[in-house]
Amino acid sequence: MNRTARIAILAISIAVFCYAGLGHVLGQTHEERAYKSLTVYGEVLQKVQSDYVDEPNMHLVTAGALHGLLESLDPASSYLTPREYTEYKQKNASTNPGDTGLTLSKRYGYVIVISVLPDSPAEKAGIHSGDIFESVAGFTTREMSVGQAMNLLRGQPGSGVKVGVIRRGKNEPENVDLVREKLGPVKMVSQKTDPDILALRLTSFDAGRADEVRARLQDAEKQGIHKVILDLRNNGRGPVSEALAIARLFVPSGNLATLKGQTVSTQTFAAEPGKIVWKGPVSVLIDGTTSGAAEVLASALAGSHRGDVVGERTFGLASEQKLITIDDGSALILTVANYYNAGGKSILEEGVTPTEVVRPAVAASDDGTDDDDSSGNGQAVQAPAEPKPLSPEDAVFKKALELLKTPVKKAA
Repeated sequence: MNRTARIAILAISIAVFCYAGLGHVLGQTHEERAYKSLTVYGEVLQKVQSDYVDEPNMHLVTAGALHGLLESLDPASSYLTPREYTEYKQKNASTNPGDTGLTLSKRYGYVIVISVLPDSPAEKAGIHSGDIFESVAGFTTREMSVGQAMNLLRGQPGSGVKVGVIRRGKNEPENVDLVREKLGPVKMVSQKTDPDILALRLTSFDAGRADEVRARLQDAEKQGIHKVILDLRNNGRGPVSEALAIARLFVPSGNLATLKGQTVSTQTFAAEPGKIVWKGPVSVLIDGTTSGAAEVLASALAGSHRGDVVGERTFGLASEQKLITIDDGSALILTVANYYNAGGKSILEEGVTPTEVVRPAVAASDDGTDDDDSSGNGQAVQAPAEPKPLSPEDAVFKKALELLKTPVKKAA
């Protein structure tokens, strides 16, 4: 047995011993299960080393096993090798980070696009929600975590990364070049769609977004507007704190959401009557591109029966991750807590179900071309991107308008 194999098996043995010791503290049943699982893992590793057709690279074997271990938990959990974690730290520490504007998860074993920021490199390249990334930077996503994919997609502004995209209805991947940019904040669209109806389109929860919404609502009330539509489609970015702050502008009482995990103290987020700004009717637009913090907001409004929630079920991605470093220089991005709705159901598992289901017609994919005259060098911060205005041809928006115009509507 060579030195690499001995080190690998010794590391597994130490892990078994430590895990079993921890299990003893937590309880006999947990200890037995942990010990049996890790004993099997160690035995499999030994068999691979001794019986595999060729002498295996034990570093790759161990890294692959750890990647699989984290991916088996949930799509947001990831293992980063020492090299990957070094790159991760360097990119996060950059004062001039480049991004592609994508929110990703995993389905069907591959990385899938949940949502795309307006005017981002991904949108300019014709990437759409629902697209499957068969490869990123030349590496198949079949054996790639979301954390690894995001790490590869970030880089210096102006630099490029190639992705293999499988479109809806297609079987073969199409190679698409993304040019990273330093992204600016995404503007909130405020649109008066009827004499007494205001629509707010939120595609991200940047810092200060709740204050911006509050100001728009106060202005709307002064203008004699009595009803509001919140469009949370294509929203997958921003902290949950902003989502909760927005929910408190609408919901006068009750619990908005709960955060809990095995090692995270349970936190219940309640409405605050003193912060309510809007007492009139409200409708919320959601679909499969709604994820994360946007789901917490939609769930809070739905759970309080504050108004109609129109569209399709959200993706299911409301959770909190923690970065945990390992002594060998690797790291874990580990989900440590999930958000639960007012009824106690996990948003990660259940998503948010609309009160009015509307399935819009599938739009034809464009060719990814754009009429902008940007050079694409990405060296300057982009001007705030602005989502497209809502259209009467939008079936979900149209249904929300119809519901708001009915004689009896829910109010605070």
